[in-house]
Amino acid sequence: MNSVLIYSGGLDSTVLLYHLRAAGHTVHALSVNYGQRHRCELTHAAEICKAIDVPHQTADISAIQPLLAGSSLTSPEIDVAEGHYTEESMKSTVVPNRNMILLAIAAGHALSIGAEQIAYAAHSGDHAIYPDCRNEFADAMAEAIRLCDWSTVELSRPFVDWTKADIVRRGAELGLPFEQTWSCYQGGNIHCGRCGTCIERREAFDLAGITDPTAYAAAAPSVSTLRANNWRL
Repeated sequence: MNSVLIYSGGLDSTVLLYHLRAAGHTVHALSVNYGQRHRCELTHAAEICKAIDVPHQTADISAIQPLLAGSSLTSPEIDVAEGHYTEESMKSTVVPNRNMILLAIAAGHALSIGAEQIAYAAHSGDHAIYPDCRNEFADAMAEAIRLCDWSTVELSRPFVDWTKADIVRRGAELGLPFEQTWSCYQGGNIHCGRCGTCIERREAFDLAGITDPTAYAAAAPSVSTLRANNWRL
């Protein structure tokens, strides 16, 4: 099956990349530059795809950034919140309607190359914070994609009922180069170890019982400290 993967270069979408390849899919990885603060993820995406010979393209729609204001990922004046995703402050990382935009671009690409499937790595931990990761949203988008053209393209989200720890375990089974993936929303030269997505990443490795090879900033709290504080700063 030919699949277009919405690919950020992050942990979840990289596991999905390897997961699809293991299932025999021909994967076309599609990244999107929407002006995100952490667009260094796009470099990681390109490098990972090059290493395993997966076709990779980046859609540059960075001019849209001012139209998606109000998120710490697209508005430089808003600080990236630290701490666990369950905290109210983490809603500041929601980019307005991001997944609808990404899925619309992926649908056009899939239709243009005759792909049968679009895949993205929404998982169960995303549902509470990100409205566009809910099953109801994905179901509606799947129907819209079905109606947008004469050809049929399926929308696949195989991790929708998985935890992030489940995703880490699957990545370990597939021999994933975890250290090459990028999660940190700060977009620096090294994972900060403190922002919500870094905390989620670190917790997932801990719960999965898999060694985390990620390099974190020296100021990042230790796993034992985070664990003692129930993964809160």
